[in-house]
Amino acid sequence: MTTRATRSPRRRTVIALMVVLAVIGGFVVRLVDIQIVNASDHIAEQSKLANGTKIPLQGTRGDIVDTDGSVLATSTLVYDVNIDPQLAAQGLKKTDAAGKVVRGADGKPEMIAWPELAARIAPVTGQSVDDVIAIVEDAVAADPGSRWARVKRYVSTETYRELAALGLPFLTFEAVPSRTYPDGAVAGNVLGFLNSDGDALEGVEQLQNSCLQATSGELRYLRGRDGVIIPGTETEKPAVDGGTLQLTIDSDLQWYMQQLISEESTRYGADWGGIIVMEVATGKIRAFAETDAVDPNDPGASDSADRGSRLARFSYEPGSTYKPVTAATVIEKGGATHLSSVLVPSRKVFDNGAVINDSEQHATEQMTLTGGLVRSSNVAMSEFGSLVDAQTRYDYLTKFGVGQKTALNWSGEPHTGFSLEPQDWDNQTFYTTTFGQAFTVTATQVASVYQTIANGGVRMPAQLVESCTKSDGTVVTPDLPEPVRVIKESTADEVSLMLENVFAQGTLADDIRIDGYRMAGKTGTAQISDGKGGYKKNLYFTSLVGYAPAEDPQYVVLTVFDEPKKQRMSSANRSVFKKAMTQVLKHYRIMPSESETPLLPLTQ
Repeated sequence: MTTRATRSPRRRTVIALMVVLAVIGGFVVRLVDIQIVNASDHIAEQSKLANGTKIPLQGTRGDIVDTDGSVLATSTLVYDVNIDPQLAAQGLKKTDAAGKVVRGADGKPEMIAWPELAARIAPVTGQSVDDVIAIVEDAVAADPGSRWARVKRYVSTETYRELAALGLPFLTFEAVPSRTYPDGAVAGNVLGFLNSDGDALEGVEQLQNSCLQATSGELRYLRGRDGVIIPGTETEKPAVDGGTLQLTIDSDLQWYMQQLISEESTRYGADWGGIIVMEVATGKIRAFAETDAVDPNDPGASDSADRGSRLARFSYEPGSTYKPVTAATVIEKGGATHLSSVLVPSRKVFDNGAVINDSEQHATEQMTLTGGLVRSSNVAMSEFGSLVDAQTRYDYLTKFGVGQKTALNWSGEPHTGFSLEPQDWDNQTFYTTTFGQAFTVTATQVASVYQTIANGGVRMPAQLVESCTKSDGTVVTPDLPEPVRVIKESTADEVSLMLENVFAQGTLADDIRIDGYRMAGKTGTAQISDGKGGYKKNLYFTSLVGYAPAEDPQYVVLTVFDEPKKQRMSSANRSVFKKAMTQVLKHYRIMPSESETPLLPLTQ
């Protein structure tokens, strides 16, 4: 039988349990109210007392690599160190080893004053303590409500980590990409460079900026008055890294060609020199070397004129290197062959009054078209060129690229071409256009002419960019013009054989011969405009361009000198051409020719 005494303790237990549950329930209700029902109101209330912070997130600019993937340009991160002057001036609450706030006898938190905190920062940044103190004091003096000042720009990742480890809530860090070119000046005139603000100013850095440039993001959050981030206020828009730009340049070959052209330009006293190596089957440029090469790590060390690419921008009258274009034209439209002949004196006054001279005196000869090329006779090419009208020659020169932009789309590429339309050619111009005068081209366009002939008459667009690989892995190839058939394959073969004879029978045969290889090509000694309608006296733009093996062409090599002083004619280019072509054949392991050049008659 249950008594009153036994019921009382049980009742007290039940009542106590109910009280406990009621208290817990109250806490739960309040917690739900704070964190769910009125969470936004709570954060909004805190935000009235908080500092909104927006931190830009920097993506990384894409790498530039050569045809084999070797890095030519890359980005690393450095950091700008910033400070909240208002927060820093208040000092920092002192804490013990357990992280608890240390309080004084009056119960108030003990504070670490700003000068003492500055003394922690200064040794890490390499500044004096007084300088760091002054950053905050000057900012507060100028604006008591100031929330931003810069402590130091461009500190290393190591310095950034040391500063972050100090745990100072008033310090913030902004990542800044820094561009580095591991190989220095190798391909520097192709790569270009960035300014101190990260803007692309030259070369493919500028031309392909849409591939390389990163897209910035941002991080937003709220800080309380004590500098602590308020939970739940963070939002992030991620940054997107730039793409990887792959060039057609072979950096090993490029390095060699840069050393070579620098040495040879000095040897012959040229204002500048250049070498282009172009793949016959594709138009891809494997080397684009010139003097003086700019180091993109320090472009300010170079003269402004040396920071771009003269091979892409400098225009000149090509001279004798365009005589093969005249040969191709008269074969296709004038009924000529390599055996066709004309009577050639060393000086001729034509019926229209034009006077044409050869560079050297010689007896009057019945010279073949082959002989006109081998002996580089202006008179012979003028005679053969007159087999077709001016419009026809204009059309063929245009088909070979004169007056057309190259596929490089290089910034600052000059407007090249004819000074006059064919109907306006005067008596002299009618003939001088047969040997590369009265129009201008760039070195790239000259290389393209010989690529076209070597490639059976099909011009491939000159190409420096292989692809852009986006950060998501998407590979984008350049939008290039379609290949163009400029001349018939049979015409190209006939012109190529005549160009072989230039090397086999011409005056430079012994100087440029590479044992075991058949080669084809042409020299050019072009007069330089004086800017007054005439030409500079005894100063020339010299070139030597050719390809090998001539029976199965693989690579075109073009060498140029601007105003060589120690050897003023194109003979200055023999040494550099031979060395450059020899290196190309070795580098790409091109097999020697299995036959000799068939020799063609030069006269009849």
